[in-house]
Amino acid sequence: MKNMMVKDWMTKRVITVAPETSLPDAHRLMKINHIRRLPVVDKKGRILGIVTLGDIREASPSDATTLSVWELHYLLSKLTVGKIMTPNPITVKPDSTIREAAQLMLEHKIGGLPVVDDDKKVVGIITESDIFRLLVEELKECDVTVQS
Repeated sequence: MKNMMVKDWMTKRVITVAPETSLPDAHRLMKINHIRRLPVVDKKGRILGIVTLGDIREASPSDATTLSVWELHYLLSKLTVGKIMTPNPITVKPDSTIREAAQLMLEHKIGGLPVVDDDKKVVGIITESDIFRLLVEELKECDVTVQS
C-alpha cells in the first residue's frame, strides 16, 4: 500500500459547486449523488473551499425555530456555500501516495481530500470510502495468495 498512488484510487468524476450555489441546491446535489462533500471551485475549476453535509446541517435552522416554512425557505435560498464552506481546504496531488493521503485525513480528522493539479484545479477526490475499497481489494488478494 506504501507505493499506491492517489490517482489510481480517487474518484475522477467529481461533482463541484460554485460559491454562489444555494444551500438547498448543494444539499439536493449531495442527496441525488449519495455524496457527503462538495469541492467549491472558481470559474476555472480551481479549488476555493469545501462544503460537507455536516456544514449544511449546521447552517440549517433547528426544528425549534419560530420561523414559518416560507421564511425558512427564503432564508435558506439566500445562504450560499461560499458563506459556510471551509476555505483553502487540505488537498493532495494525484501523484501523492495513499499513505500520505490517509495520514492527512487522520491528522486533520477529515473524511476526504480534493485532489488538485499544479494549477489548483480539482481533478479528483479521495475519501475514506476509497481507502476502505483499496483495503478490501488488498485483503482479497492476500486471501487468494494464502489459499493458493
